[in-house]
Amino acid sequence: MTDDERNLALEALQQIARHEAECGERWGQALNELKNLRSVADAHAVRWEKLAWLVVGTVVTTGAGLSAAMLV
Repeated sequence: MTDDERNLALEALQQIARHEAECGERWGQALNELKNLRSVADAHAVRWEKLAWLVVGTVVTTGAGLSAAMLV
């Protein structure tokens, strides 16, 4: 192995190391963003579930009231 080949190999290893460090940093950022997105999605799901129960309760109560009014 000549000095030029050795230097080229060392340069390639340094570039690989920089690339891996950059990818690791980006992966950490992406993971944090996904965790934040999950918490936001969970908060929205709770809100929509409450709204759904409100709508279902209103429909059932109205239906029961109308049924009772028709029987009288």
